[in-house]
Amino acid sequence: MPHSPDRPIRVAILISGRGSNMQALAETVAAEDLPVDICTVLSNRADAAGLDWARAPGLHADVLAHREFGSRDAFDAALRARLDALAPDYILLAGFMRVLGADLVRHFEGRIINIHPSLLPVFPGLHTHEQALSQGVQWHGCTVHFVTPELDHGPIIAQGAIPGLDGDTPDTLAARLLAAPDPVYTQGGRGDAPPIRTAPRRQRRPRGRAAGSGIRPACHSCS
Repeated sequence: MPHSPDRPIRVAILISGRGSNMQALAETVAAEDLPVDICTVLSNRADAAGLDWARAPGLHADVLAHREFGSRDAFDAALRARLDALAPDYILLAGFMRVLGADLVRHFEGRIINIHPSLLPVFPGLHTHEQALSQGVQWHGCTVHFVTPELDHGPIIAQGAIPGLDGDTPDTLAARLLAAPDPVYTQGGRGDAPPIRTAPRRQRRPRGRAAGSGIRPACHSCS
C-alpha cells in the first residue's frame, strides 16, 4: 500500500503486554505533533496492561484473543481481516508474543515492523538476554527490522546498543535495555522505512576490556 504524503501515516500497533514501545511512540507523536495516525492498538491478550494505557488518552484499543481460535491459521485469518479493514500503512509489533504465519506476513509484505531484543543477526528467537550473557558479549541491544516469513531475519532498519556490565543478570540486562537508547517509531520516512528517533543516555563502563566489535551505543538508521 503506497503512502500519500498528503495524509498522516496510519499505523496499527500489536501488543501482548504493557507495550512499552507503543507508549513511547504514542508519547512522541503527541509531544511533537507528528503526522501519525495510530489507528488501533490491538492485543491477543485481554489482560494486556498496554490496552488500558492506550485507552486513557483516547486511542482505539481492542482485543483479538488467540485462545478463542482453534488453530494458528484461523487466528491469522481473523487478524488479517481486522487489519485489512483498518488499512494501516505499517503494522508495528511492540512486544507481540505471537509468531505470524508466512501467508499473513506475505500479505502485508514490507509493512510489518518488529523490535527484537538483540543485535540481529545474533540471538534470534527467545531468551536473548540469557544468550547474550552466556556468550559473554560486551554489547547487547535491540533491532528494528521488517518482518519476513523467516523468524527474525528481515531487513534491518536500525539498531541500538548498550554495554554488558559486570554482575548483569537477564533481568537487569532487560531492564537497562528498556531504558537505553530505545528505537522509537516515528513518521516521515523516506523510501520504504520510517526513520528511528533516539534518546541517548549515559551508560557505565562495559565489563572487561573495551569493546572492539564496532557497534556504537546508539541507534542508527540504516541506509
